[in-house]
Amino acid sequence: MAELASNVLVAQARPEHGKGHARRLRVGGLIPAVVYGRQAEPTPVAVNAAAVLKAIATPHKRNTLITLKLDAGEKRVLFKDYQVDPVSRELLHADFLEVALDKPVKVRVPVVTTGKAEGVVAGGILSVAAQEIVVEALPEKIPVQIEVDVTPLKMGQSIHVSQVKAPAGSKLRFATDYVVAYVAVPEKEEVVAAPAVVAGAPGAVPAEGAAAPAAGAAPAPGAAPAAAGAAPGKPGEAKPAAEAGKGKGGGKK
Repeated sequence: MAELASNVLVAQARPEHGKGHARRLRVGGLIPAVVYGRQAEPTPVAVNAAAVLKAIATPHKRNTLITLKLDAGEKRVLFKDYQVDPVSRELLHADFLEVALDKPVKVRVPVVTTGKAEGVVAGGILSVAAQEIVVEALPEKIPVQIEVDVTPLKMGQSIHVSQVKAPAGSKLRFATDYVVAYVAVPEKEEVVAAPAVVAGAPGAVPAEGAAAPAAGAAPAPGAAPAAAGAAPGKPGEAKPAAEAGKGKGGGKK
């Protein structure tokens, strides 16, 4: 048997429901899935979890057009939704949307920015506000991505979805003209100056190399006053001559 293409998925009918049946499927490497769309009742099926991940391992990822092979025939489907185990991250359930190749569908396509914004060169910050844009296209014409050229954006300017060019064969769908990307002005950091120290204030430290107080300058606040009548000079110096002559000739002749 020839190997199936990566975007071809084999499914088998799933007549049973319930947690017990789903548990038994997972033991065998299968997961429960449902096919919706085309004005028909949802179709419960079982698919191989590894094969599902392989089928969407393309540049289109979740927008990959898949051929679902059933006993009753084939269906063209898109990967619509899924559930994973919160701990192991293993795929637990998958939903598929059946599509017609001649009818457009609406899907979300990722946004990719190109170029370097003028505002970024000037110091601004580029922010992408919309990671995806809703696109309407035929299943085989769904674009891989939507390129948004941000080169002309200056500081404080933005690009709205109405200014984005849709890829060939598709149309952009939006209810409001929202912002896709913009260049933000960086916030300036506030510089707090250190408080000035007043010379002579309590706790102020003299600057290194500062000159000593001049002779005769007023004493610093709190300095003890000099003793009254204190003679200048160092201890041990001779007394003045006037005092040294006391007593000479003072006796009776």
